[in-house]
Amino acid sequence: MGDPGGPALRRTNVGRLGGAPFDVLVLGGGINGAVAAAALSARGARVALVDRGDFAGVTSQESSNLAWGGIKYLESLEVGLVHGLCKARNQLLRSYPATVQEIRFYTSHARGFRHGRLKLLLGAWFYWLIGHGFTRRPRLLSVADIEREEPIVDTSGLDGGFEYSDAYFHDNDARFTWGFVRAALDHGCIAANYVEALGAARDGEGWVTRARDVATGRPLAIRSRVLVNACGPYADAVNGASGVRTAHRHVLSKGIHLLVDRLTPHRRVLTFFADDGRLFFVIPMGPRTCIGTTDTPVDRPEVRVTAEDRRFVLDNINKRLRLPRPLSDGDVIAERCGVRPLAVDAASGPASDWMQLSRRHVIETDDALRHLTVFGGKLTDCLNVGEEICAEVHRLGVALEYPDAVWYGEPHRAQREEYFHQARLMRLDDLTSPHASEKLSTRLWRRYGAGAFPMLDAIRADPRQAEVIIETSEYLRCELDEAARREMVVTLEDFLRRRSKISLVVRHEELRRAAGLREAARILFGDLAEAKIAEYFGRLDARASLA
Repeated sequence: MGDPGGPALRRTNVGRLGGAPFDVLVLGGGINGAVAAAALSARGARVALVDRGDFAGVTSQESSNLAWGGIKYLESLEVGLVHGLCKARNQLLRSYPATVQEIRFYTSHARGFRHGRLKLLLGAWFYWLIGHGFTRRPRLLSVADIEREEPIVDTSGLDGGFEYSDAYFHDNDARFTWGFVRAALDHGCIAANYVEALGAARDGEGWVTRARDVATGRPLAIRSRVLVNACGPYADAVNGASGVRTAHRHVLSKGIHLLVDRLTPHRRVLTFFADDGRLFFVIPMGPRTCIGTTDTPVDRPEVRVTAEDRRFVLDNINKRLRLPRPLSDGDVIAERCGVRPLAVDAASGPASDWMQLSRRHVIETDDALRHLTVFGGKLTDCLNVGEEICAEVHRLGVALEYPDAVWYGEPHRAQREEYFHQARLMRLDDLTSPHASEKLSTRLWRRYGAGAFPMLDAIRADPRQAEVIIETSEYLRCELDEAARREMVVTLEDFLRRRSKISLVVRHEELRRAAGLREAARILFGDLAEAKIAEYFGRLDARASLA
């Protein structure tokens, strides 16, 4: 029988939140909170992590899926920021070779654009040098090059372009964030999703945070020596509820992306300058293409895709590509919509040039209160955020018994070689679907690392564990078992949108009809499967009615 408190791991962790005081309580399970929890717990701190929704459920599931050094910030001469982001990107490429991969950005240049093509190429070379030449070199593109290599690009009005390298997340941003939550759990962190913080107050030498288990309504009191607010676009409101004043605040920018059928067979990012002058991307995402983004100032974190947003993206892509017919609303498979929290001085007025605000992060510490707030940031810079939070928490008096512990990265090369050796011996890749985008062994390693070894055991014991369980997706029965046991899946959306990217690449109508969806829901939720399916599609229908 299903339990309204969610999966067993979550129920256990919620029960432990009200126990002995923690060294650090992290509020917010987006990328900043996830790396904070992973870094601190690996280095010996007693850590709790809570999020009022699912992990990576807000900004960290709505990015462009890119790890990039911020080439656009060269225009505003933020060379120091770009240098730091390039170093961070390089570290991700080194540390996550299966997950974060170099990709070429194929940039078209319109005649009469505010910067000449050669000037932009020089900027790309400068960007490459700032990044220590870690990626492939930039290249000048003629119109003939573009027509030969990417015939889908409409070259009328172009005088050529240039090509440079950055990186992207092979799966999706939310899955990458979950990896840090899982690492934190493996190092003893007590993490729980759907736990809402209601306010915190000092009590002697520490904090008492009032909270509520969203799944059951149970009240909680969580004690900690240090409190870290990593609530992204909600950070200001959370500080306000706890009486914490800061020198920084957030302004919010809405960005959207549309998922459509694959537009080009090549694994590269097509880059244009949109009508509003900002970079506009056509990004590969498995069997689909992700296009966007917008940059619209908003006052609240709760946003949705409007007809105007959709029209902006579709108009821009239709102007710049040679398509058999223009893309329309009916071609949209899924949408991504979220806000970017941008760090500014609390006393600052409205930005004079909205689109030039950078994605820098600021960690503001109140020593007297033993309180940290993370402002801004982006996926690319996440490892630096984790390191900086460790340094600040240690400075506030929390002993880190293992200060040199490496808390990020894929498993050691020897483990990887042993995994692929076992996979070859059992001929795992012979089970790969002919329509799959990559070999089964590669896919499992990328998603689970050392956690893929038990999946090999499961497949050896029962070959049915290697069957694709949801039609038109690439997720196996053994992966559903993993999600049910170890990934704190409370709603069907948690799995379809964040632990996987199924809902981004499979049309909702196809999912609704998929016979395997029922079996997947039974594995995840037991007797509550039908109720969870009805809840999921009910929310989708409600959102569609507002569009």
